[in-house]
Amino acid sequence: MSHTLKPHACWIAGITCLILSLAVKASPGLDSLNYFFDEIKSFEAEFGQVILDETLTELDRGQGKVWVERPGLFRWNYEYPDLQEIVGDGSRVWIYDIDLEQVSVRPQDEVIGRSPAVLLSGSQSLEDNFSIIDIGTQGPYDWINLVALDEEGEFREIRIGFEDNRLRLMELVDHLEQRTRIIFHEMNENIEIPESRFQFIPPEGVDVIDEFGLLDS
Repeated sequence: MSHTLKPHACWIAGITCLILSLAVKASPGLDSLNYFFDEIKSFEAEFGQVILDETLTELDRGQGKVWVERPGLFRWNYEYPDLQEIVGDGSRVWIYDIDLEQVSVRPQDEVIGRSPAVLLSGSQSLEDNFSIIDIGTQGPYDWINLVALDEEGEFREIRIGFEDNRLRLMELVDHLEQRTRIIFHEMNENIEIPESRFQFIPPEGVDVIDEFGLLDS
């Protein structure tokens, strides 16, 4: 015995199929996020950085260059307005304030998920540190929002913008709604980076702050 769907049943079935097809279609933002962390093993880029308060008034700006090699290696050199180097060697993070002639060192695991440097180095899975939310396409960018699972972390959420499958923007929001916006350009991906780029030896004569006793062994 054959059965014929009534018109409204056909309409419902068609809408259901459409919804299901949209649900299984991967989002550009999530595709770009997965590609960036799965396929990009190293990169270098220039960056500009702006810090905004809760009213989006500019507080500070800077610029520099970044190198990353996964897993766990990174260097951020700030060239303006203050000279600073942040180096992750896989086990320690070194922060060198050149003008102050001061170096601080701490375990890299202590800052996992709490800075853009450690986040982009991919030394731990995103799922361990963030809820991952696709917030859609705005202008030329496909956006992903990473909401921190650790409420004691420095940043409440990190928004990442991709354009044509490439990292372009990061916006870090702290618990006071202050925003650090980082724009990447001149990016080169999957390149060979010298090992020395991720090594750091404190210059002679600078003050070294080692609260965790990392240099005693």
